[in-house]
Amino acid sequence: MPAVHLAYGRDGLDVDLPQGTLVIEPRHPPPVADEPAAVAAALRAPQGTHSLRQWVGRGAQVCIVHSDNTRAMPNDRVLPVLVDELLGYGVRPGDITLLCALGTHRRLSPDELVDLLGPDLVGLVRCEQHDAWNEAQLVTVSGAPGSHRTWRLNRTYVEADVRILTGFIEPHFFAGFSGGPKAAMPGIASAESIMDNHSPPMIAHPAATWGVTRGNPIWDDINEAAHSAGECFLLNVTLDERNRITGVYAGDLDTAHSAGCAACRSSAMTVVREPFDVVVTTNAGHPLDLNLYQAVKGMAAAAQVVKPGGAIVIAAACPDGLPSGSAYARLLDDAKGPDQLLSIVTAPGYAGQDQWQVQIQAQVQSRADVYVYSDGLTDEEVRRAHCTPCHDVSATVGELLARRGPDATLCALPQGPVSIPVLASAS
Repeated sequence: MPAVHLAYGRDGLDVDLPQGTLVIEPRHPPPVADEPAAVAAALRAPQGTHSLRQWVGRGAQVCIVHSDNTRAMPNDRVLPVLVDELLGYGVRPGDITLLCALGTHRRLSPDELVDLLGPDLVGLVRCEQHDAWNEAQLVTVSGAPGSHRTWRLNRTYVEADVRILTGFIEPHFFAGFSGGPKAAMPGIASAESIMDNHSPPMIAHPAATWGVTRGNPIWDDINEAAHSAGECFLLNVTLDERNRITGVYAGDLDTAHSAGCAACRSSAMTVVREPFDVVVTTNAGHPLDLNLYQAVKGMAAAAQVVKPGGAIVIAAACPDGLPSGSAYARLLDDAKGPDQLLSIVTAPGYAGQDQWQVQIQAQVQSRADVYVYSDGLTDEEVRRAHCTPCHDVSATVGELLARRGPDATLCALPQGPVSIPVLASAS
């Protein structure tokens, strides 16, 4: 049996899978030779707009939005270059705010913020964390004339003279791709705006899926919300499995993000002819497999190509648990199984934090059984999530294939949602 290295936690997990397993991994381009130089070059020669130097003037208030520690974005390597560029243009440290785009995630501790950004940056500029429930932090913005749409976004960002969105681009299970406008919405939006964007009808829309942006109602709403706050500058990167930067996309929000999405699509999405009886997946390792809530993305990637009635085996470290006490965990406790979960969160008028993640998980589980291998979850917690505990990936896969007979087929996604298989009939 060939050994396959799964992205799991910080160190990975080696498993033996049968000969003939289709292993799908991203086709990353080579990493850039000099990351700081590549980031600086992109800022000085951006796509679709003038250089960043021309955006700022003396005394300009600059707000830089960045992701939290549930994302693989190398903030501590990218943001210092961005801040150095701004300081070189005459912007004062006191006029720069780093705004952590928490969405509805929990607030970071001081130590976590230092780990995320680096001590030098935290000690140099203002650091704020978005609170989706704090009305004092929020301001209403309106869509284009005729759209009649409004959103509540972070006041510091909206009222800044220069707005900069940062992040990294990868396929996203209902927004098409991450990065781009997602830093603004849901990153720095109100809880109400986020729940509206992530509502059951939006999540259930057939175009709300991997790799689809325009025409995807969730992405269209996200993009309009980001534009409603006013002109902004984008700084996004693409990454390989070792978190090295493979591309830098800076400039106009639409132009730069579209270029990054095109590059990501070519490296991360693979067409396959037929679905599989069993699919092994991950959530791309640390920090993306921090908890089971995040690991739903890995399940959704596998669901793209699993046969109805098939099985998904996901390896996710989940050091933060479900997480316990979260709205996600409470919702899981409210139902006896995936069908009841789906009924609860799609009931007319229902609205609740994390319902979107529960809805997608239930949709996956209505298609296939889900087995979870995790050092961070107890068997009881796995069962609370209506999944089956797995203590040995190789053994579980062997048992599942044996049940399905000698012609059973197996696919493995060692990088989970970083590599998205797509059925030929759906491409």
